[in-house]
Amino acid sequence: MHTEDGPRGQHRFDREYWERHWTPDAETGEDVRQLMPVSPYLASETGHLRPGAALDAGCGTGTEALWLAHRGWQVTGADISATALATATVRAEGEGLAGRVSWTQADLTRWEPGRTWDLVVTHYAHPDSGQLAFYERIASWVAPGGTLLIVGHLHAPHAGHHAHGEPDQQGGHGGHDGSGHPEGSTATRAGITGLFSAPGWVVERADETTRRVEAGGRTVTLQDVVVRAART
Repeated sequence: MHTEDGPRGQHRFDREYWERHWTPDAETGEDVRQLMPVSPYLASETGHLRPGAALDAGCGTGTEALWLAHRGWQVTGADISATALATATVRAEGEGLAGRVSWTQADLTRWEPGRTWDLVVTHYAHPDSGQLAFYERIASWVAPGGTLLIVGHLHAPHAGHHAHGEPDQQGGHGGHDGSGHPEGSTATRAGITGLFSAPGWVVERADETTRRVEAGGRTVTLQDVVVRAART
């Protein structure tokens, strides 16, 4: 599930890619939204916060957005994929949360929401702009006194899976980093925390971790970078 519209098969995380990503496999019927459970970092990193208004940036089919809504947050879920959001809408209605979550189709590298949120979270989002530019952009949507939670892939050489357990199909073409993933599609703890070194932010957690998840009948190893920052 990838496009090859750049030189030597360079991969882009554009709208077409994400529509394909969130469409069930025509042959197997496999639906990627069912592969991965809710992120464990939501509970550990936001459980102490008083519920308010939250944004899930790159929400996919809504797993993390719905988790937050169940715990009292008023959530905006934003994603570039109409296919993902259609599924998220059905899930919210089925869980009785339609009044606590609103869904917005948007290219987050260009979106101008015109507001801020008490909590902004993003999990394994891969924008076409590159990771650090994306994180800097969504940080501007955090209200004073609010919190930003970033969970991203920390790809090691020859890493074999994308977010949500999708097998890596890129290979080692030009325009990629040494792991076979598009250049700029990952970020390190140092790179992310560097965005919040100026006054006005406090980095409260910054870790690089490895965890194993049972998903879709197989074990997936995820190497994560987790950064939580508070806007002062």
